[in-house]
Amino acid sequence: MSTFPPGPTEAPAIQTARWLLRPISFMESCRRRYGETFSVRFLGFERPLVMLTDPEAIRSLYTAHEHGLPPGRSVALLPVMGPGSVLLLEGQEHLARRKLMLPPFHGERMRSYEATVRKVTERELDSWSDGNTFAIHPRMQAITLDVILKAVFGVTDPARDARLHERLPLLLGDTASPALQFRVLLSRRLGRGDPLAGMRELLVEVDELLLAEIAERRSDPAAAEREDILSLLVAARFEDGSEMSDREVRDQLVTLLLAGHETTATALAWTFDLLLRNPATLARLTAEVDAGKEDTYLRAVISESLRLRPVVPLAGRRLASDLNVDGLSLPAGTDVTPAIWLTHTRADLYPEPYAFRPERFLEDSPTTYGWVPFGGGIRRCLGAAFAEMEMRVVLETVLRCRVLSPASSRAERVTRRNVTFSPRNGTRVRSRRREAAAAAPVAEPERVLVA
Repeated sequence: MSTFPPGPTEAPAIQTARWLLRPISFMESCRRRYGETFSVRFLGFERPLVMLTDPEAIRSLYTAHEHGLPPGRSVALLPVMGPGSVLLLEGQEHLARRKLMLPPFHGERMRSYEATVRKVTERELDSWSDGNTFAIHPRMQAITLDVILKAVFGVTDPARDARLHERLPLLLGDTASPALQFRVLLSRRLGRGDPLAGMRELLVEVDELLLAEIAERRSDPAAAEREDILSLLVAARFEDGSEMSDREVRDQLVTLLLAGHETTATALAWTFDLLLRNPATLARLTAEVDAGKEDTYLRAVISESLRLRPVVPLAGRRLASDLNVDGLSLPAGTDVTPAIWLTHTRADLYPEPYAFRPERFLEDSPTTYGWVPFGGGIRRCLGAAFAEMEMRVVLETVLRCRVLSPASSRAERVTRRNVTFSPRNGTRVRSRRREAAAAAPVAEPERVLVA
């Protein structure tokens, strides 16, 4: 008979509070006490959630295509993303839309977006004053939002662009609120209340703008010559020759916005924090960027940053069939997720697991399911290649133009922004232009051990 792995015995309300307020500490304490696989109970869930870290178990979970989404994802995201979102659909509907949406995110398409990312980043850097102290996370959010409006939405109308720049940050701020997930869980527990009531008017405004953009694109005789992702989605056809409706295209745009804005901006903020705490790594990376011949070390830096600071901590499934692997036996219907941060800090996979050491990705590639910042299987993040490209271009551009130093001697601690792990203080830095820094060098930052 299958039984759930052991886990903490506190009431679900206490476990939920520990998870929301101090997630790393909560997961680490569970690993120390119960091992690499354990069960937790959260408010609003009828059954335990099993967290696992073994790559072979993760492989078994992700490669069995029949497993579905845990219901909590739909409860929180459906009202915002919409019923046509590729992130929320199941089975053949999901596979058909994933196939339709993959081409813009791979191969030569990526190169066509690099110039857009570089131009947006350079314009942002022009607004930075020398010597000022500021949080870099909001500046990265400004970059990733502008990239989405230009490369994904392809907005060219100045008035619509201005309104989207005004309204979308409000929507993104609401959906990233640390209290949102708690309100959703509490609403499920009590069976009443609408945790998203406050943003519905804003959603209506955003929808009007997006649907107007979609209608304009459908009527544009030159749309086929455009390279933004919206134009490609409007032109895309399913195998039977049909197209997505305007409303469904809207759902995919909002999905790409929510999945690609906060996550990439946060990953960049974490990468800057890690680099500034490790000056030798920063110096090596800067030298590679200045040489301009290759980006091998830059890619390793990004991989190591995503290992040590994965932005999304969980990417679960509800089992459609029993899961049996390496002594673990879980029945169909169980909610299971990799604990991504715990997987990424297994000492048997990564010697000195808490050290920021990009060289490990030059020496030996990790096992496929031992590095899962973008999830895995048929639900692996569609925009993973886009996100990594965007990170490379932003990091290259910043390091060519600016010298950064930490504004605090203490490394950032993790806080929650809805479903993401973000730097608590936004990664506060000081910035100088490269020429100004050469004339008045900035003191080398104190090395701080990453914890």
